[in-house]
Amino acid sequence: MDFVQYHTQDRIAYITLNRPDKRNALNEQVVRELKEAFRNASQDENAKVIVLKAAGKVFCAGADLEYLQTLQNNTYEQNLADSTHLKELFEIIYTHPKVVIAQIHGHAIAGGAGLATVCDFSFAVPEAQFGYTEVKIGFIPAIVSVFLLRKIGEGRAKELLLSGNLISAQKACEYGLINEIVSAENLENRVKEFALHLCKTNSATSLQITKAMIAQVQTMPVAEALQFAANQNALARQTADCKKGIASFLEKKPLEW
Repeated sequence: MDFVQYHTQDRIAYITLNRPDKRNALNEQVVRELKEAFRNASQDENAKVIVLKAAGKVFCAGADLEYLQTLQNNTYEQNLADSTHLKELFEIIYTHPKVVIAQIHGHAIAGGAGLATVCDFSFAVPEAQFGYTEVKIGFIPAIVSVFLLRKIGEGRAKELLLSGNLISAQKACEYGLINEIVSAENLENRVKEFALHLCKTNSATSLQITKAMIAQVQTMPVAEALQFAANQNALARQTADCKKGIASFLEKKPLEW
């Protein structure tokens, strides 16, 4: 892959945007390579948790505007295929069977903020800025709106999506867009520490089922959601991880996943 790097270490899969000369802007190839990397991670037995990071000074500046300009003569069908391509990337990350952590060392703008939105956890440096700036260039933050509404609610989402304004990492943390602010010199170690904590203390099966359940119950009526949750509860009791965990607790044996 030309613009995305992939490697594993200590049961962590690192997916790195590597297009620093273009501020890691997204085009068809970058999105395709990201999709490939995340699909690889889902099958990678050496990876329990995924970290999404980037090279250069900027985490991701969003869509490559030069690329968008080349699409302006496309038919509706061609543009729909391209937007579906991005939709599939966001959906792959949001529904990924493994926990995805964003390591945000610089600005995350438009599609870059979208990547932060769909990750399960996001850690960012104090200097990072976030924003969905599409309305400022006559575009719309369409796909990310589905996920942002879920993540921070309608009021905050309207504020960010309709104003197009950039916000600080501090405000992004207050809004619930990111989880933690970490100094630049400590960011990599903090993300690794958190990822390793998930690897060692939590069941992979439980993480996968819980993440999927969180995504699914939000669209269900309450009664249906409760029945679905009860079904998942019953199924979880039969998993090897649950049996192992309960036995370890009752026998007072140390447990490391």
